[in-house]
Amino acid sequence: MAGVGKSYLVRYVYYKQIVTPYTSYQKFGWVDVSHPFNIRDFSWRLLLDLHSGSLQHGTMLRIRDPIQQCRQLIKKDTCLIVIDGLQTKEEWDSIKAALQLDENNVKNGSLIIVIANEKSVASHCAKHWWSVEGLEIDDALHLFNKTATRTNWWEVSFWPNDPSPSDIERATCVLHKCGGLPKVIVAVANAFADGWRIDVDSFMQLLMNNQAFGSLRDLFSWVDSYLRSFPDSLKPCIFYLSIFPVNHKIRRMRLVRRWVAEGYCMDTKEETAEEKGEQSCLELCRRNIVHVPGSTSMSYMMRMPPCQVNGFFREYIVSRSMEENLVFALEGHCSVNKQHTGRHLAIGSTWDRDMSVYRGIDVSRLRSLTVFGKWDPFFITDKMRLVRVLDLEDASSVTDCDLKLIVKLLPHIKFLSLRRCKEISHLPDSFGSLKQLQTLDIRHTSVVKLPQSIIKLQKLQHICAGTAVPMDGDSSTVESIPSPLEAASASASMNRPCDATLVSQLKSWKPWTRCSQELPTCHNGGIELPRGIGKMMALTKITVVDVGIACGRPILEELKNLIQLRKLGLSGIKREICEALCSAISAFIHLESLSLWLEKSQTGCLDAISSPPEKLKILKLYGYTGKLPAWIHMLSNLSKLKIQKDMIMQDDVDLPNSLPNLNTLNLSSKEFQHGQFRFHPHFQQLQVLEINCNNRLQAVKFQPGVMPRIEVLRIFCHDVSSLRFSGLQQLINLRDVTLSGSYDERVKQSLELELGEYWQPCSTSSTSHGALVRWRRASQ
Repeated sequence: MAGVGKSYLVRYVYYKQIVTPYTSYQKFGWVDVSHPFNIRDFSWRLLLDLHSGSLQHGTMLRIRDPIQQCRQLIKKDTCLIVIDGLQTKEEWDSIKAALQLDENNVKNGSLIIVIANEKSVASHCAKHWWSVEGLEIDDALHLFNKTATRTNWWEVSFWPNDPSPSDIERATCVLHKCGGLPKVIVAVANAFADGWRIDVDSFMQLLMNNQAFGSLRDLFSWVDSYLRSFPDSLKPCIFYLSIFPVNHKIRRMRLVRRWVAEGYCMDTKEETAEEKGEQSCLELCRRNIVHVPGSTSMSYMMRMPPCQVNGFFREYIVSRSMEENLVFALEGHCSVNKQHTGRHLAIGSTWDRDMSVYRGIDVSRLRSLTVFGKWDPFFITDKMRLVRVLDLEDASSVTDCDLKLIVKLLPHIKFLSLRRCKEISHLPDSFGSLKQLQTLDIRHTSVVKLPQSIIKLQKLQHICAGTAVPMDGDSSTVESIPSPLEAASASASMNRPCDATLVSQLKSWKPWTRCSQELPTCHNGGIELPRGIGKMMALTKITVVDVGIACGRPILEELKNLIQLRKLGLSGIKREICEALCSAISAFIHLESLSLWLEKSQTGCLDAISSPPEKLKILKLYGYTGKLPAWIHMLSNLSKLKIQKDMIMQDDVDLPNSLPNLNTLNLSSKEFQHGQFRFHPHFQQLQVLEINCNNRLQAVKFQPGVMPRIEVLRIFCHDVSSLRFSGLQQLINLRDVTLSGSYDERVKQSLELELGEYWQPCSTSSTSHGALVRWRRASQ
């Protein structure tokens, strides 16, 4: 993309070659491509620079065909040529044909370097290309300080040489909106040095309209042209991104399912709406609109990890969204403004929750409401009849009473997320009135049972519920939810007054009390489904379902009727239901993702699966004991495998060799055979390897010829004091390594030593689980 410093980097190498006395090049030429593109004009400019003033005026007049002259010159002399600003593939095809270049873009030892703003153009020009990424925040702050302090004695700077924490915080807020673009960072740093106090709320308007930032005009022209070049189907998805705050991590499927609910992605004969949404999200990654923090690997991005909107693009999109009345946000202290209108409202965590301001907003045309931070009941009214998306993920103070009101006032919603709203303990019986609901996300809430009325929702496609189940002694890696009785008592103590009486509340808790008496740990990290779930034929995803309860077997029988099921997660698996479980799994012919949490000592529980789902792409096994089932070898379409066992054997490590399309492998255990992982040759398609280990793992060894395509290695440690690595230099395509968790400094030193001199640490931070260090391979 533009502004990341591509020309600066190439110019450094270019001029270094010019001044080097022993350079292998005889002539040098740099051409800034003009537009509209003309091959004859391009050839004239290249010819002039290659001769660099040696041509006399008369000689120039005698040149009738500059294209032919360039061709002959490149054939005669060894040239270093830089073509800066190429915009289309057609431009390159024209240049290549005119200069008669071979497939490696060289002729007679000459070298041509092409600088383009789009990856698709760069990859069309050459097999080997390098994507220059924006700066991470630490590097951005370093560049900012270096520019703003102005070391030259004749330059005055109002930015302190030793900035205070408040100065750093002020600069960091602005830098997050610069998108890691050095060109923007330098312009902003110079403004700070001149004594400007930039208001973050009017950041983009200042950069676009103030003459002091004239150096950014070409960048804004490019951004405008770039966004206009997107397909019409992608443009609504792009403007939708301005709903999320700057530097906010967004779960991909949250975004995709919101797009589907809004009608931005529709079913076609070739693909489902969700598949189209996933492709749109990947396309935005490829085009640098969104990115995965800390990773440049497209294979890692394809795993759908949380992403962020590029800060600079976001600010530009926000300014355009406000002009079109598409998205508006409430932040800080807002005054009553008639311009508070649009189709999408985002309530920020910093907004002061001024009811008078809110009542002045026209909400009659709202299609979506997203709340960050604290929830207040006045956020919804009976005027919001068009709202289709209500996203309260991570919002605080949302209670059962609020949910009851939401169901009453927003009967047409298609997407409802209450993820991590922990005060939500049950869904009201009126929930069955949400006839248009497609996605229900109650993951990491205190809900452990769905109401019977939910089976009325015949358009419901996705149910995301429950929470992850940790291995013994590894609770630090996941988030737990309250037990049923704790959830009930918490709800009673924290709910605001509502029309429900104490008696009605106790009635709603009664099933949990009975369940607790029969099975002390009845939720198993999953949710209890009602009878009749098998009639909800639109369901394609259900996670996580507790089948360890008394009615677990009948529920499995009902699930077999859901022939459209694509993703399923089951917890509480015990030997008594293994036969029914294996029968059900064999019946899911369209299943693509399967996650299973098994209780202790269930060896061989899954062996009876006779014909595993052929389309299965993702398999996650938690708490499995003994030898892995033989049918895993039959999963030719499997792309991701996660194994969490008490003891991982060498056979478990070797198993993926037989899976031709496996690109992601995650191994997690408390015990390791011989205290080591030894990776033998093969793993031909593997691109991402993740290892979750404790102090019992002593060594990780890679033999020659192993994992020729691996790009990403993640090591998660739990109190690891001694861990050796060997053979990492065999992984020729490895480009991203992360070590995180709690570990001894010797582990880090061992890893750095094994990586070698071409690796550089690009990120170091502290997390709630320990330290995190990330390395990237430097260009060689």
